[in-house]
Amino acid sequence: MPRIHETIVTTRSPDGRGHLAPMGVRHERGHVLLMPFKPSATLDNILASGRAVLNLTDDVRVFAGCVTGRRDWPTVPLADGSGDRLADSLAHVPLRLARQQDDELRPVLWMLPGEQVIHGPFAGFNRAQAAVIEAAVLVSRLGMLPHDKVEREMAYLQIAIDKTAGAAEAEAWQWLRQAVARHRAGGARGAA
Repeated sequence: MPRIHETIVTTRSPDGRGHLAPMGVRHERGHVLLMPFKPSATLDNILASGRAVLNLTDDVRVFAGCVTGRRDWPTVPLADGSGDRLADSLAHVPLRLARQQDDELRPVLWMLPGEQVIHGPFAGFNRAQAAVIEAAVLVSRLGMLPHDKVEREMAYLQIAIDKTAGAAEAEAWQWLRQAVARHRAGGARGAA
């Protein structure tokens, strides 16, 4: 089974608006494989421009924020003007679309990676950071998963939050819990 790496993908719309999306990516045969769900701004933007930027960050608030409607994270333009990267990324990799395999639900975008640029050291993830990322995946799929499964998994992830969360992880966790509660109450998930 290929490993999936959780990242933030930044793209630009044809009119220049930036878009951030958490996305699990795979590395295969010299390519980065993106599989955005249809419909999505990420898919539309990549198909229009042929470009994206892979951002590696340890700030799990970005993952939780994106799936709960908090997408306004600072970005900076790449030196060549081909896209934007997350301002607080530890590293970024520019991507160029090489080919696409269409699919009704999740097309596969084979992206050629450019040179990775490192902006800061990676100290490693604590358990709370991993729990927030797992919960962000759950929240992104609230409409697809049974409610009892979401509740069981959130309860288990709460253990890591209670034991190892710092202020950033606690804030991200709160956003995710609120999204689950809104969904249970029949309200909108809040994701954009």
